[in-house]
Amino acid sequence: MTITTGDRLPEADLIRLGGEGPEAVSLSELTDGKTIAIFAVPGAYTPTCSAAHVPSFIRTKDKFAAKGVDTIVCVSVNDPFVMKAWGETTGATEAGIHMLADADGSFTKAIGLSFDAPPAGLIGRSRRYAMLVEDGTVKAIHVEESPGVCDVSAGESLLKEL
Repeated sequence: MTITTGDRLPEADLIRLGGEGPEAVSLSELTDGKTIAIFAVPGAYTPTCSAAHVPSFIRTKDKFAAKGVDTIVCVSVNDPFVMKAWGETTGATEAGIHMLADADGSFTKAIGLSFDAPPAGLIGRSRRYAMLVEDGTVKAIHVEESPGVCDVSAGESLLKEL
């Protein structure tokens, strides 16, 4: 079943690359008592993800903060080493966006948003989406129909929900 407005996020640990190496980030701790924006991409370094999706959240970061969003998180079914490098390359890390890996895709599968695109070499990846989460509950979710499009999941589109 695909997660929808009103649902609680499942318990999940995502991974970031910290000073001592990979470290777990509890999604429930990250969302506890906070409003966060989570957006997911099919793959780090892929064209639409790098040229459109991440930049849309860098552009809107201050507007989200002004409307009470505590944190912006980018999730991808990649490893934390790739997510760290990609965050640095795109400027997302410098902008304060948390680049978190769903290394085994378990979070993505749990919310019903995994997909495969074998011709592109994308297996077990995440559909492109953006959601607003308040205290662990989904308040809005925008899922793209096509992985190569960043329209309803762009930062500007999600910002309209606030």
